[in-house]
Amino acid sequence: FKENRKDDVWLVDFYAPWCGHCKKLEPVWNEVGIEMKTMGSPVKVGKMDATSFSSIASEFGVRGYPTIKLLKGDLAYNYRGPRTKDDIIEFANRVAGSLIRPLPSQHMFEHVQKRHRVLFVYVGGESPLKEKYIEVASELIVYTYFFSASEDVLPEYVTLPELPAVVVFKDGTYFVYDEYEDGDLSSWINRERFQGYLNVDGFTLYELGDTGKLVAIAVIDDKNSSVEHTRLKSIIQEVARDYRDRFHRDFQFGHMDGNDYINSLLMDDLTIPTIVVLNTSNQQYFLPDRHIENTEDMVQFINNILDGTAEAQGGDGFLQRIKRIIYDAKSTVVSVFKSSPLLGCFLFGLPLGVISIMCYGICTADTDGGVDEPEAAKKENGDRELTDEGSEEEQEEENNGKYTELSDGELKQKDIMEKKKD
Repeated sequence: FKENRKDDVWLVDFYAPWCGHCKKLEPVWNEVGIEMKTMGSPVKVGKMDATSFSSIASEFGVRGYPTIKLLKGDLAYNYRGPRTKDDIIEFANRVAGSLIRPLPSQHMFEHVQKRHRVLFVYVGGESPLKEKYIEVASELIVYTYFFSASEDVLPEYVTLPELPAVVVFKDGTYFVYDEYEDGDLSSWINRERFQGYLNVDGFTLYELGDTGKLVAIAVIDDKNSSVEHTRLKSIIQEVARDYRDRFHRDFQFGHMDGNDYINSLLMDDLTIPTIVVLNTSNQQYFLPDRHIENTEDMVQFINNILDGTAEAQGGDGFLQRIKRIIYDAKSTVVSVFKSSPLLGCFLFGLPLGVISIMCYGICTADTDGGVDEPEAAKKENGDRELTDEGSEEEQEEENNGKYTELSDGELKQKDIMEKKKD
């Protein structure tokens, strides 16, 4: 594989045999391989045990499992999308094909526009802008398609101020790249690769973090058809549609089903339905200070955020990081006990029991030692006092006893010597 991989385009799953996520991906990966072969795709699908072939995995920068990469010549493209069959196949076909796809006719343009919700098109001839466009496309092809066309291929309603130009078609309208207002082309394409209104989940929110936009979300229950849930969702949709020219550079709009993910993100319990605006770059968030009744209230709330009068909460400061550590630890303990109470008691009860026994033993040893030492000292001092307070008569008797013992010893030696002489 290492010697011949550049001869073909490869879609490879780098996995570890012990990885649970890898085992979950395996049936999906088998379906990807079967369908790619059935459709006659030039992409070869394979998988590699990264623990057995660690040198090759390191060469391609594999740091986690599973890692999906499309290998095309000297380039390796990471797949970061949902791990579903259709999404993986769409990624493989997009990256394996031409970097810039030409649109030769209006009919082809209309066909492609129906298939793609977001469409980037370069219009014009050779220019430094085209070179930059190709460079950006080689980097961001993992996210979206890139096309080129002449001006007469575009719909009649499109008006370009000058050529060459880069245009994005989405949400039933189009936006023209302006270097002075939009900055770097790569940053602009990265911001505009999403529709103006999205059904937001955890993965989408993570991807939106690269855009630098504020994310205005209606947090609702999709299964709840009450007026309040429907009304807040409609307000966000109307602002995204009617004020797109005003806010699309700074804001991304959408709705999120349920508040579980948003609660873990904000470390707070939000009552749904509600509206929250997230700053994914610094983890700050904004909550409306009054009830959002209509579109005008939402627009005013957004303007307050833009001019700095709305109060920001959260953030990535030191105290917030400490709070995050405590919150994550608490959430982990609660989730373990909810899923498996016996396991939770074993994991957390056993260490606490051992620590308690150790502490009890240490405290008991210190207490006993503290009692024995004073008693021993008292006993020793008492003996010394008794000795010091002894009478002179007792001392004389003790001395006489010593002398008596010595005299008897001398007498015995004398008797022995006399016996030897005899």
